[in-house]
Order: sequence, then structure tokens, then C-alpha cells
Amino acid sequence: MNERFFELNKEKQERIINAAFKVFAENGYGHSSTDEIVKTADISKGLLFHYFGNKIGLYSFLYDYATRSVTLEFSTHVEKSETGYFALYKQILSAKCDALKRFPYIFAFLKRADEETDIKASSEISEKREKFSMIMRALKERTDITVFSAGIDYNKIWYILDYTVEGVLEKNIRSGSFRADLFMEEALEYVDMVQNMVLT
Repeated sequence: MNERFFELNKEKQERIINAAFKVFAENGYGHSSTDEIVKTADISKGLLFHYFGNKIGLYSFLYDYATRSVTLEFSTHVEKSETGYFALYKQILSAKCDALKRFPYIFAFLKRADEETDIKASSEISEKREKFSMIMRALKERTDITVFSAGIDYNKIWYILDYTVEGVLEKNIRSGSFRADLFMEEALEYVDMVQNMVLT
């Protein structure tokens, strides 16, 4: 990637990144076109290639940018001493919400990247994907699972929370007027509901 990309004004940088997140999230690598990305970002195709070289260069940059941005939010919002199962989940959710304020499609992009079947794209991000997966696993593994009664599968509870939050996020984005604060408010209602169901 051409480092001069970061010399662009912030609004233009984020417009390009958001457009690419959206197109790759909706179509996957193989079915995404740079024509659609530049159209969505309202820039010239030459400008995109000037900064990223080609489609795979852009995709690699995006994955790195997304995981670094999310990891930075974790370091800000997630307390190192927090081990409470639901408290930690809520802190992770808060971190994600801050990332969504700037990049509404960032997690849709990361989810699609996890499921990517295109060999070229998958191999390009494989090491970064594993590193990010390790960060997510480490957060989850430090939770206090002694709060659960015998017979409750705490891993499945986490999956239920993730699937629910993903559904709430997708619904909010499709509404056409996404607001991260409203998403967070609704998502927390579901987290609290699950918490009350399994801990009472």
C-alpha cells in the first residue's frame, strides 16, 4: 500500500475504507469489483489503484486496518482485570460499538473474511486472521465460568450472544439510518435478557 493514502483528509480516507468494507462484506472477495467500490466511494479507479495497487492489495490493507482498529478499541474499552462473563461481553460490545461509529460495515467485513473461500484472498490474510482469532479467544477464555449452574454450556451462551448481536447489527444497518448508539442500546437489552435467564 502507498503510505500517502494516510495523507488524504480523514473524511476521504474513511469514505474509501467504508465503501470497500461494504462491497467486500456484501459480495465476498471474488464477486466484489473495484468498479463498485470506486462508485460507492465516489472516487476515480486510478486513485484506488494508485494507493492500493490492485484488489488484493486493497483487501489485505482492509483486513489489517479492521483488525488493528478493533484491537485498539479493545485496549481502550476492555479492562485487563475484568473476568466477569457478561461484564466482559458488554465491554467488548462497547468497543465494537465505538468502531461501528466510524465504520458501520467493519464487522460484516470481518465476518465475511472469516468465511472467505477465495484461495488468493484467504491465503493473503491467513496469518492476520489467526492472530485476530487468538485475541478473541484470549478474551473469551479469561471469563469466570463458575457463575453458571452445572449443565449450562457457557460456550453456547457466548455463541447465542454473538449471533443475536450480529442479527441486531444487520437489522440496524439495513434500516438505512444506522446509529451506533441505538444499536448498542438494543444489543444490551438482549445481553441483559440472556444474563437474567441463565443466572437466575
